[in-house]
Amino acid sequence: MDKMLYVSMTGASQNTLAQRAHANNLANISTNGFRRDFEQARSMPVFGESYPSRVYAMSERPGTDFTPGTLQETGRDLDVAVSGEGWLAVQAPDGGEAYVRTASLRIDALGMLRTGNGLPVMGNAGPIAVPPEQKVEIGQDGTISIRALGEAPNVMAEVDRLKLVNPDLKQMEKGTDGLIRVKGGQPAEADANVRVTSGFLEASNVNAVEEMTAILSLSRQFELQVKMMRTAEDNSSAMARVLQIS
Repeated sequence: MDKMLYVSMTGASQNTLAQRAHANNLANISTNGFRRDFEQARSMPVFGESYPSRVYAMSERPGTDFTPGTLQETGRDLDVAVSGEGWLAVQAPDGGEAYVRTASLRIDALGMLRTGNGLPVMGNAGPIAVPPEQKVEIGQDGTISIRALGEAPNVMAEVDRLKLVNPDLKQMEKGTDGLIRVKGGQPAEADANVRVTSGFLEASNVNAVEEMTAILSLSRQFELQVKMMRTAEDNSSAMARVLQIS
C-alpha cells in the first residue's frame, strides 16, 4: 500500500491528540489556578533497513505555561492566592508534596486544613491542624491565627504557618493529576519572601481565543490529512484499473 497513506494517517491521529490538549485547556478556563499545557508538532523520520525517506508527525506537550493568572476577589477569609512568585505546598494523594498557586481552604471535621478538592495543606511540620475556633485569619506571610472558642474578639493565637516555596520554574513539572511538583520528587525548601493574599483566588491562565484558534487550525489540518488519505485511495484504485487493463 502507498506509504503516503501511512504518512497522512499519522498526521491525522496526531492532530487529534493535539486537539485534545487544547480542548483540555479550554475546559479548565474557569478552574482556579489552572496552568495551560503547551502543544507542538515534531517531525519524526522513519529509520529502518532503508534510507529515512518518510517523515511521520508526532504531537507532544513540551511544557506548561506558568504565567500567573489574574486575582479575583471573593471576600472569603480562607480563600488565598500567592501574590507574585511562589507556590503553596499541599500533600498529594500519593503522600508526596505538590504545589498550587491558589486554594479555597476549608477545615474538615477533624480540624485538618484542606484545599477545596480535599488535599491537606502543608505547614512548618507537615499537614496543618487547626484547633476549635471562632475565626481564622491568614497573614501575608502565611501565618495562620485563630480566635479560640470563648476568647475575646481581640485575642488571636498563632497556630501554624503555610509552607510557601519558590523553586526554579525550570525544575517544576505538571503531573497527569494536574498538580505541580519538583522534578525528582524532592520537596522544595520554604521561602520566607513569598507572600499570599487572603480573600482572593487566582484565575486560570488559559486564553479562550488562543485555544479556540488553535483548535480550528488543527481541525483544518485534520481535514487536509483525510483528503490525502482519500487521494492515496484513489491513486491505488486507478493503479489497480490500469493493471486490469494490461
